[in-house]
Amino acid sequence: MPAKRRQKVKKSAPSELPVFELEFLQGLRPFVLKELRSFKHAKILNESEASLQLNYPNQIRDLFSLRRAVALYSVTQFSVPRPKALLGDQHFRRLVASAERVMALHPKDTFQSFRFGAAGSDSSVFQRLAQDLSKAIKLPFDAEDGDLLLRVRRTAEGWEVLTRLTPKPLSSREWRVCNLAGGLNATVATVMNDLVQIKKSSRYLNAMCGSGTLLIEGALSGGAAKIVGVDISSEALGCARENIQHTALENIELLEADATKLPFEGSSFNAITADVPWGDAVGTHKSNAQLYPDFLKEMARIATPQSRFVLVTHDIKLFENVLKNQSNWQVQNKLRVSHSGHHPRIYLLKRGAWRIENP
Repeated sequence: MPAKRRQKVKKSAPSELPVFELEFLQGLRPFVLKELRSFKHAKILNESEASLQLNYPNQIRDLFSLRRAVALYSVTQFSVPRPKALLGDQHFRRLVASAERVMALHPKDTFQSFRFGAAGSDSSVFQRLAQDLSKAIKLPFDAEDGDLLLRVRRTAEGWEVLTRLTPKPLSSREWRVCNLAGGLNATVATVMNDLVQIKKSSRYLNAMCGSGTLLIEGALSGGAAKIVGVDISSEALGCARENIQHTALENIELLEADATKLPFEGSSFNAITADVPWGDAVGTHKSNAQLYPDFLKEMARIATPQSRFVLVTHDIKLFENVLKNQSNWQVQNKLRVSHSGHHPRIYLLKRGAWRIENP
């Protein structure tokens, strides 16, 4: 694999501290950097649009609480021409040590198996590496589902191994026990709730809440006065209810209702989020053509004049055409993100020049 081009932050002498890599979704870099600033002494070495490398002299477990990053890895660099050289005694011992350091961060038997993430990971070289490493760290090799992940990639200086520090990605929340097709990545949900700026005085609505990702991440990010999730699907609400039960949250109200015809009075909410159908896994482009304008109109009715409304969609051309043909909402900010092979847009909307009167 070709080395990724990285933006150098500051030229300095080579670091003797362990190097870690933080992976995040493209488009979320400013939010990750802001969150990282709350961890004292974290020193960024270099960065790209979807990852950064850093030193962290404190307990690395501190960074397991990051909510806007996808995954965290330890980085072990090898000045070798090809992965086969990792089978050599000196390099192999360093590979084993990097895996054992990660395993030592967790209770015994946390990891059940390991796997490689690399181009050519099914080659004879990686098969030999798997056999030898399995004996050394006493874990079976599972090419598909191994929870100790070792990514092997080429760099300008040779090769490096990135060992994920947690058995699941940071973006895989502990509360998630129920999934639905088209579910939102939790790091995107967290950033959307950053944009909506939930406060203790907020009356928060997550329309089309699905399995509850935006709803739960919103509730976890701040103690809003009122938190409501709405979906037209009883199956989705059942899934959201299961996920909520695996949190310590008690103040979330779930309601089965059509998001274009809500049973709320006007000006009921001042913070609104929605992951609307994108027209692929959920909904169709044709149905979105009717849904989007009706939905924006209803959100304008139940929103206060100072409301912040954050919405994500991949049906971008349609949504922006709908925005041009209505006056209730104006775009205050727009963010392009990477999400499961798509590049949806997050929109921060504010109220337009006039309001819809309550019917």
